[in-house]
Amino acid sequence: MTSPHLSGLSKQELRSQLVAARQTRPVAQRLDDDRARTAIVLKALRDVEPATISVYLSVPPHAPRPEPGTLELATALWTLGHRVLVPVLSPTSESPRRDPDWAWFEGPAALRPGLWGIPEPTGAALGAEALAEAELVLCSGLAGTRDGRRLGVGGGWYDRALAHRGADVPVWMLLNPDEVLDDLPTEPHDQRVDALLLPDALHPCEVG
Repeated sequence: MTSPHLSGLSKQELRSQLVAARQTRPVAQRLDDDRARTAIVLKALRDVEPATISVYLSVPPHAPRPEPGTLELATALWTLGHRVLVPVLSPTSESPRRDPDWAWFEGPAALRPGLWGIPEPTGAALGAEALAEAELVLCSGLAGTRDGRRLGVGGGWYDRALAHRGADVPVWMLLNPDEVLDDLPTEPHDQRVDALLLPDALHPCEVG
């Protein structure tokens, strides 16, 4: 539920408050929550044939702007035989990478530090259209609502990326419990999500 001090804030004000709250979470708590979310995803996919799943790769646990960790999750999915698509963020040799891009996750050993220290694969970039292969998208965010509204970090990357996913492909957003809010300011380009993945459970959204 929305805390009183978050009510009526702009997107940028909300982002500042939410990032500050994430920074106060002890690293041990973050790691416990990451393991819990990983277990929930693996349980949900237990009886699913190997699929193509898109997962964001998170910043390191001690980064200035921490987020729910996903390296263990991506590795577990890959080990189980799923094909895992992960973002490519670093600029190309010619210019900044303005459009979303993806590459195949091929294990932790095949990663390098990318933009802002975010790990990214060393393999070939596949283009924004590669997300159409995904049968499930696990995305990042700073907050969400029970009806599927999402607050991203501000660059619009996932809003542009999700436009390329296949029809009816579910999107799950990884959050901490205090990041589920009653209300969020939205704009026409904001993409909604289908479920909120918290450390206690996967919570389907009542998307209108």
